[in-house]
Amino acid sequence: MRKVDFFIVGAPKCGTTAMYSYLRSHPSVFFPERKEPHYFGTDLDFHGQPRITQEDYLDLFTGARPDQKLGDASVFYLMSENAAEEIRDYNPNARIVVMLRNPVDVMHSFHSQRLFNGTEEIESFAEALAAQSDRRMGMRLPARIGLRQGLFYHDLVDFAPQVQRYLDSFGHESVKIVLYDDFVNDLPSIYSELCTFLDIDTTYRPAFEAINVNKVVRSRWLRDFLKDKPDAVARAVRVLVPSSSLRKRLRDTANGMNSVTKPRSPIDPLLRAQLLDELAPSIARLESLLGRPLPSWHGDPAPKTPNVDASPTVI
Repeated sequence: MRKVDFFIVGAPKCGTTAMYSYLRSHPSVFFPERKEPHYFGTDLDFHGQPRITQEDYLDLFTGARPDQKLGDASVFYLMSENAAEEIRDYNPNARIVVMLRNPVDVMHSFHSQRLFNGTEEIESFAEALAAQSDRRMGMRLPARIGLRQGLFYHDLVDFAPQVQRYLDSFGHESVKIVLYDDFVNDLPSIYSELCTFLDIDTTYRPAFEAINVNKVVRSRWLRDFLKDKPDAVARAVRVLVPSSSLRKRLRDTANGMNSVTKPRSPIDPLLRAQLLDELAPSIARLESLLGRPLPSWHGDPAPKTPNVDASPTVI
């Protein structure tokens, strides 16, 4: 049985969806349609959602050609304490791609995503951060939790120990760190570097289109209904539409019609400054680990306008 060759392990809201899309178009790469299977990371608690079985995980890659590299882009592998060792045990020769971003912007963007998905009910970013201690004790939890660890925004962006686990498991030569600032400012070069790292054709150039821009839902009721249909409705849909791929396309279409692109509200400058002060020691540890300074992580907002020949906005 073939092994998955490389893993985009996170972090979320750092351009991983865009990179998955761009790499998936490469003729030498096979990604399953399901972007984030999260087979590894057995410590990740998806709050009652059944984990994908080994058989179903391997079945995701049955459509790959023999000459294609197999990829898995599960963004919570990075924060998982178990995933690095589990992936190493599965394939010690795997290549690891880590994408990182200013941690304040990651938390803010991730909060917006959880609101959109219905796994966060506290509209205020500041209040959601303040609720973390209560949530660790099981209080102020949303009705739909999704990934339990995702409620703890500060844990999500404690990047230094997360990166260290992969360096310890795979070595520096097998781990590629991609910084979001570099990604949006010079996507063609970053893409070419990544192709070299994965040992695939560097001359192929995908259409760099806008991916994963910020959205809000039109109807929370419809969103929740599509995610948690009553059993009778789900059974009727399976009878009327036997094809799982067609059901997914119909569900994606309905979700698309129920969403609208909307710029994210900016973070209050005082809150940004407070968070950067809190995160400064963690950022310093990551700078030491990477061997490079991260000046834009110490007060400046995330880059807003990519270069002309670089990427569109990817968030």
